[in-house]
Amino acid sequence: MKLLQAVKRSWLDSLNRLLSVAPMMDCTDRHCRYFHRQLSQHALLYSEMIVDRAIIFGERERFLKFNPIEHPVALQLGGNDPKLLSEATKIAVDFGYDEINLNVGCPSSRVKSGNFGAALMKKIDLVRSCVEAMKGSAGKIPVTVKSRIGVDDQNPDEVLPEFITKVANSGCSVFIIHARKALLRGLSPKDNRIIPPLQYPLVYEMQKNFPELDIILNGGLTELKDIKSCVTNRVAGVMIGREAYENPSILLKVDNEIFDQKEKIRSMKDAIRNMIEYCNREQAEGTAVKGILKHLKGAFKGQANSKEFKHVLFCNETTDLKKLERLSNLVPIYC
Repeated sequence: MKLLQAVKRSWLDSLNRLLSVAPMMDCTDRHCRYFHRQLSQHALLYSEMIVDRAIIFGERERFLKFNPIEHPVALQLGGNDPKLLSEATKIAVDFGYDEINLNVGCPSSRVKSGNFGAALMKKIDLVRSCVEAMKGSAGKIPVTVKSRIGVDDQNPDEVLPEFITKVANSGCSVFIIHARKALLRGLSPKDNRIIPPLQYPLVYEMQKNFPELDIILNGGLTELKDIKSCVTNRVAGVMIGREAYENPSILLKVDNEIFDQKEKIRSMKDAIRNMIEYCNREQAEGTAVKGILKHLKGAFKGQANSKEFKHVLFCNETTDLKKLERLSNLVPIYC
């Protein structure tokens, strides 16, 4: 724990939000984040959303454990009870996370049934109370909010400025905004990621109207040139999600092109070799390799022989040990 806290403090002095990888349920677990960190040293990485009660009453070590190499790393919390969110925040801070984020944007059925996530866009005063409570437990660790521009029949032009104004008064200075409405009635979580139209100009306007805040744009961005244009001229940072997961090679260039760190660009081959070593270490501790390898499926997307690479990843006809041996032999030959 002391090691984690020491690393955490060193990152806090230089936490950079120019580019981050979004929290994605069933995707951005600690193994995925370890992989992404092989590709970029500077991108801010986010956990999956973890419900406050799971941390307080569940196996918190399983939910919160991470490798120090993942820094800078943020935890996203789901919940709607200020007291519980405050308690979960304190626990997460003690584990060494660099930021605690409140989910006010996810349209998943898992959050609708619990009346949190995007549903909280309709309860702005409650969000403000939640953030105030979390800030009280976070100390110097930043508490941020990830939201939509509105939900259902709300008018984004009206509700988003009101939301930002009230929640900022609770001490939040960073707003990550998915530039789509969430339609909680009638659309699946997947459709909510692609069907409601993107409204980038509204998010740009929020940065202009609230220059003292960091407004982070999320939703639909897949090209580095577009990301660079946004962080240069329009918002404080960009968060990418599915593109980073399905085509992780995009992360190989962000240190140079977004963070302006003139260092040697890493290679996907080296990243995969590191992940094979990681699998061996994790397997020795009883971790199922299958849960790690699934995050590598997009590593060579669009390249020759990527199908053979994925076949090895998901082949059920061999042991994990043999699978790792085949991957070790495959990478220098085919990838």
